[in-house]
Amino acid sequence: MPPTVVPAIPTMHREVRLAERPDGELTTGHFVVAEVPVPQPAPGQVLVRNRLMAVTAAMRTQMAGMRLPMASFVPGEALWGSAVGEVVAAPDGGFTPGELVRHSCGWREFAAVEESRVRRLAADELPTPAAHLSQGATAWGALRRAAEVRPGDTVFVTGAAGGVGSLAGQLARRLGAGRVVGSTGSERKAARLRAELGYDDTIVRGAAPIERQLRRAAPGGIDVLLDTVGGEQLTAALAMARPDARFALVGALSSQLDRGMGAVAPVELDASLIITRRVLLRGFGLHAHPDLPQEWTKEFGQGLREGSLVFPHALLKGIEQAPRALCELTQGCHIGAVLVEL
Repeated sequence: MPPTVVPAIPTMHREVRLAERPDGELTTGHFVVAEVPVPQPAPGQVLVRNRLMAVTAAMRTQMAGMRLPMASFVPGEALWGSAVGEVVAAPDGGFTPGELVRHSCGWREFAAVEESRVRRLAADELPTPAAHLSQGATAWGALRRAAEVRPGDTVFVTGAAGGVGSLAGQLARRLGAGRVVGSTGSERKAARLRAELGYDDTIVRGAAPIERQLRRAAPGGIDVLLDTVGGEQLTAALAMARPDARFALVGALSSQLDRGMGAVAPVELDASLIITRRVLLRGFGLHAHPDLPQEWTKEFGQGLREGSLVFPHALLKGIEQAPRALCELTQGCHIGAVLVEL
């Protein structure tokens, strides 16, 4: 096998910075693409040429300057997020130039990253590098570990056309669910969820009150909720919860994508329903399950190769398209993950 050829490292590269904090709808004017020197890796770091990066709804929240569990983006500085690339320099020898890796320093063409924050990716783990940027590990962990889907369960997934939800319908079915219902923002998306992504029925936000639609789609109630939205949809799910229902809460899109960012009314939940129906509400975050990505990669790779799972995603090309990619995600333009090829 011929040795890996690593392209020459340029002196300059591009990175995307936050120009100003958005107050209202996110636009490409809130970003600037800057040309800066390629960073030099310090001891304990590797230099990675990024090839793919992901944008997520949480990034909109990080721009608002709110108090968050993760660091907020800072105006004038580069953004960050999950990326896949190849090592081009490794001064300490812990990695080999040409190796494929994943890390959290996206939004730039080159990144100097601490070796401890870089995960080596085996070439045969997944059919394509893009698949390493799926949000399926969150869907898998929430359904399998937090909500513990059981054969015959009725499962409701909010935000079903997003990066988590577009895989959650397929995974609920894989875990034995008897009926899977998903919510989304348009009939166009709903049709694809039913035709391709494992959903038996769908709820379209704005078409009618959520609870009324959920009563039609799941007349016997729900056993499991995977919630990426919160708000009215969480309230409706509780109203339709069966005894001993399990709710896995992984996101809050109703506030993350709200134009006011902070003007969102808190969710009101009926405590008597939670108590009398013994509903379990459990927050789920991937950071608390360090073993889960490896478990998910094995499951995902098998599913992709045998054709029992698909990876819905949009791919925009060029780092200059990264701001548009995030804007389009917040506007609900795509189904599945939203990725940028650098």
